[in-house]
Amino acid sequence: MMKFSYGTNHFKNKEIGQENCYLLTNGLGGFSTLSIINSIIRNDNGIFIAATTAPNIRYNLISKLEEVVYIDNKQYELTSQQYVQHTKNKDGEKYLINFSQEYLPTWHYIVDGVEIIKTIVLVYGENTLGVKYEIVNHLNKNVSLEVTPTLQFCEKGWIMEYNQQFDISNNKIIANNIDMNVICDNWNINIFENLQYENDIYYSYDAKDGREAVGRFAKGISYTYDFNNNNKAYLQFTLTNEKKDTENLFDNEIQRQKDLIEKCGLQDEIAKVLVRATDQFICKRESTDSLTIIAGYPFFADWGRDTMYALEGCCITTKRYEDAKNIFRTFIKYLKNGIMPNLFPEGENEPLYNTVDASLLFIQSVYSYYKATKDLDFIKEAYEPMVSVLENYIQGTDYDIKMDTDYLIKAGSGFNQLTWMDVRYEEELPTPRHGKPVEINAFWYSSLKIINEFGKLLNRDTKKYEELAEKVKTSFNEKFWNEKENCLKDVVSGEDYDYQVRCNQIWAVSCEFSPIDNEKAKMVVNKVFDKLYTPYGLRSLSPDDIQFVPEYSGKHYKRDMSYHQGTVWTFPLGSYFRAYLKVNNYTNEAKEVVKKQLNFFEDALREGCVGQVAEIYDGLIPNESRGCFAQAWSVSEILKIYDEL
Repeated sequence: MMKFSYGTNHFKNKEIGQENCYLLTNGLGGFSTLSIINSIIRNDNGIFIAATTAPNIRYNLISKLEEVVYIDNKQYELTSQQYVQHTKNKDGEKYLINFSQEYLPTWHYIVDGVEIIKTIVLVYGENTLGVKYEIVNHLNKNVSLEVTPTLQFCEKGWIMEYNQQFDISNNKIIANNIDMNVICDNWNINIFENLQYENDIYYSYDAKDGREAVGRFAKGISYTYDFNNNNKAYLQFTLTNEKKDTENLFDNEIQRQKDLIEKCGLQDEIAKVLVRATDQFICKRESTDSLTIIAGYPFFADWGRDTMYALEGCCITTKRYEDAKNIFRTFIKYLKNGIMPNLFPEGENEPLYNTVDASLLFIQSVYSYYKATKDLDFIKEAYEPMVSVLENYIQGTDYDIKMDTDYLIKAGSGFNQLTWMDVRYEEELPTPRHGKPVEINAFWYSSLKIINEFGKLLNRDTKKYEELAEKVKTSFNEKFWNEKENCLKDVVSGEDYDYQVRCNQIWAVSCEFSPIDNEKAKMVVNKVFDKLYTPYGLRSLSPDDIQFVPEYSGKHYKRDMSYHQGTVWTFPLGSYFRAYLKVNNYTNEAKEVVKKQLNFFEDALREGCVGQVAEIYDGLIPNESRGCFAQAWSVSEILKIYDEL
């Protein structure tokens, strides 16, 4: 698999060194992420963020490991960190000669003729962090390493309470009712007489986004290893009580990732990276005792809409068919009045159903599953729930979702935003789409056709849906075609925003059964390429529009006002490629065009989060990832195209 490598030219200064980060996950919602120079740049950063209740109750246990190497009694600080007062900054990156990641992140330092190599691992399926240090000591100098964990033990995204207390012993650290065991064989342990608090940690990326930019952590214990007779040392931090050999943790995780890539079977090197990336979003949900898909790191939880967009790439393209059925069954279990949940229950909270697209996307995903597996038994299981979706949409259900007299689906009212362009800031809707959104009605038509196909396989009478599909197709073409722009309207509502040129129209071409003919589909693809295409995603609004916002940045309000007003989103790009292939009949020439454009994605995988695909980019000049640095549907939608090719 492709190995990502960054040399000293990427560590010229902290600003450059902090442009990229790594990500490890554990299949529970827990994760590990810092900049590639090992500094904290966001409050959501931590080398060990554990999911005490999978996937969304997550605690930042250890922010980072501060490391000092002693060579012939001379001290060298390997730690990198910005502080509010920059004079306190720690500049360990000056000794860092390489960061690399193939399966696991590795840092390579050279200090005074001694090489120090650090690798970390999160154990899949449990809250355990393993750390390995290797020393290459050609000159036989006296070398020891002191490691100090910086502690928080507070919920992810929160600032640790001032003077938060810790109960620290040789092999255990306790705070906030969380017991973390430490396996530190052959290390010398120093428990501090008094806890040391650092209250001026500077989160440079949070500062850019108008978030709280100053944080704190505590230090109360350090571990020192003398490399006199051994060139390797291990530390293990875990919420389990089982002691495991740390070296095996590394071998097992690397082999697990290799097995996933081999199972998928795709040979392209970028595709292999994306297979590994998809795995980082699939995790357990305790409240439903099932699997789910995290929408994005480091900010998001698991949402119904995002799951249905991401499931095909994460589970079907990668041949994780049992995982796909597990997730489908969870959604079926929580189906209510024809609507799939957008947010699953957490603790005593009830599921939320504020989505019009999740149910229709569920039907599209089940069809993709059947095409890949020919598993008719599961189609029998899922058939009635899918029919329930259609019937509720026809008769009318919650959130003003209902088939209108023209056979098209209308949805939304008041402050209820039901499509993926769902931002609401207090009482402002930056992108209101009440009425009949274009992609919803494309999925509606496609869902009717899919049910008809499944009905034939199961010997069910689906004539009603077959006839309705034709009426929807006729109405769709009458109502949605925009003669002036030679493309599709975004919404049919009678409002000015109907005529905005947006990326949502691409799904009317790329969906399994398109309601428009090939001539119109080509015009849509051309319009999208002309106004919305960028190498890293599609703009959410044409730059010609008076409401177009060229940059996504600043405080919460400013970011929300730009989120869908031109900001580049990666996940619709997959549907653009599929639409391009479809209208060009999957010719070799068309495939070559798509392959060439996909090659740009190697650059995207190197920027932001190593080996991952970001959520969004600026609308005008998309040269820096924004939002979540790793987004499930972004990865999934691109991987699906490699599979189609």
